Parts: sequence; structure tokens; C-alpha cells
Amino acid sequence: MTSERWDPAAFKSRVDDVVSGFVAEEADRFAAIDPLLDPVAEQMETALADGKRLRAAFCYWGWRAAGQPDSDALVRAAASMELVHAAAVVHDDLIDDSPLRHGRPTAHIALRGAVRRGPRADPAARSLAMLVGDLLMALAGQLFTTSGLPAAYLARARPLWWVMARELIAGECLEILRTGAEPDTTASLKVVRYKTAKYTVEQPLLIGGALAGAGARLREGYCAYGLPLGEAFQLRDDLLGLFGDPGHTGKANADDVRGQRPTALLAETWRLADGAERELLRTLLGRSDLDREGLDTVRATMRRIGAPDRVEHMIGARVEEALCVLHDLQVPAPAATALTTLAHSAAVRVS
Repeated sequence: MTSERWDPAAFKSRVDDVVSGFVAEEADRFAAIDPLLDPVAEQMETALADGKRLRAAFCYWGWRAAGQPDSDALVRAAASMELVHAAAVVHDDLIDDSPLRHGRPTAHIALRGAVRRGPRADPAARSLAMLVGDLLMALAGQLFTTSGLPAAYLARARPLWWVMARELIAGECLEILRTGAEPDTTASLKVVRYKTAKYTVEQPLLIGGALAGAGARLREGYCAYGLPLGEAFQLRDDLLGLFGDPGHTGKANADDVRGQRPTALLAETWRLADGAERELLRTLLGRSDLDREGLDTVRATMRRIGAPDRVEHMIGARVEEALCVLHDLQVPAPAATALTTLAHSAAVRVS
């Protein structure tokens, strides 16, 4: 990918090669400690087997938009964002008790086989999954620092890693603390911002920019572009989580309702609902035994009061805001084209 024209598929292939090779080597080293660790090592690799590689792409274009050329070392550094994401996904699935991801059993479900003969097999499998996520986060830092970029470049970006970790964990904590509470759109959007938006778009852009030595105006532009776009990404996930085709999303589509999670979709539904509709929702939200009929009732209620349309409007407004910022930034043409493409890819998708 040395030409000025960006090929998303070619970039994804480059990132896939980096993360698969790196994690495979680390999984082999981990499993070499003891054969009992083989299932855990397998989940390390499974966690990185799929993905759009959006976070790596935003980091890459944070670098390129600052005027830096294509670089294999930078691609390695950018690929570390995908290990952060994989770690967050393993932990998120564990917290939410989600059974599926990319059409496969999640780590804490898959690891039951490794502990099925022992006492308290389910808690043991969950503990193993937690440790898989912890290890992936540690490996993300290792890949970043051994990327091949000069130490001075890495030093500029290192403080942003601490910010990214703090804000990501704060978002996960807020989601846990808000789960089961009366839905509130403002609170839900705060969860969206800290749990997903910042580490999906804003922080990768800022890290790429810091590596490249981006100036203050460009860094401010990355924030103004990245935050609304990251929120649009998660709002799309909220819609897909309930209305998407599991064949495309690879996830169960009742999780948010059964868990009464603080999604903006549920919050907007609650805000728009009248008294009778709220009474109906109270009988359905948070029920772990919610059946297909109950889920269809929730969907029908949402459609009747226009909640999905409202969230679609929120997505569109945020993408438009991000693209207006990008236009005013006047970054190099290849970066502008790529970041425009990425904005649409993040917000308009089926999985």
C-alpha cells in the first residue's frame, strides 16, 4: 500500500498479518509453559480472528493526516489497537454474559470445556476468560512498543495509552453501574462515549497523530471528528443488537433487552413511551427468560413510538458533524478521502 490511493481491503490484510502472526507466536510461548494452557492459548488467537480493523485504520490515518508517509512500523503500532479491542471484547462479553461473538461461542463459554471436570466449572471458565482479556491488553502494549518506531515517537504517544485505558474502563464500569436502572438518554450517551467512542475513533486518531508529531489544531480536529463518529458507531451497534440479522452480526439479539443495558435505543424508547407503554416495558426489560414473543413485543413497541428512527437521526447527525469537521481540517487529500470512507463504514453497516 505504497501508493496514495487507500485500499481498505489491502490495509486490513496488512493488519491481519501483523496481529495473527504476533498473537500466534505469543500463544505458542504461553502454551509451551504447560499443555493445560492450550485452550486458553487458542482463545487468545480466536479473539483476534475477526474484525473490521477500524481502530488500526484510524490510528494509521491519524499518522498519515499529519503528513507522515506509509510505514510498516506504523502499521504494527496501529495493529496494537486491535489487541486493545480484542481485550475489551473478551471482558465485555464476560460482563454481559453474551454467548456468541462473530457466530462463535464467546471465550467464557468456549473455555467451559477446559474445566468441565472441575468444581464450579462456570465460574472457573469465566475466570479464565478474564485472564485472556488481561493478557491481550498486556500484549497490545508489547506490540506497540516493539513496533519498530523510534523511541522518541513512542514516548509522545505513551501518555495517551493511559488515558485510553482509564476512559475505556470507566465506560465499562458506568455500563455495569447503570444496568437495570431506569433508562436515561443522557446517562446512556455518556456510557457510549466512554465505553466505545473514545477508544474506537478518537484515541486511535490521537495516538497516530502523537506518533507523527501532529500539532494542536490537528489534534483538536481529531477529537471533534472522532467523538461524534465513535458515538455513531456505538449507536449503530445498539440498533443492530436488537434489529440486526444474527447471521450478519454474529451475536444474539436479545442480550440488551434481557440485561436491561443502558443503551441509547432503550433510553429513547423509554423517553418516548407513554404510561401504558412503560408499564408494558417494565414487564419485559431485564427478564433473563424473555422469549421470542416478548422480544417481538419490545421491537414492536419501539417501532410504534419511533425509537429506532430517532436513533437513526442521532447517527446521521453525528456523522454529518464529523464530516464537517474533517472538511474544515484541510488534511491531505488521501487522508480526507480515507477518513470520509471510514466515517461511512463505521456508521452504515450490517455487522
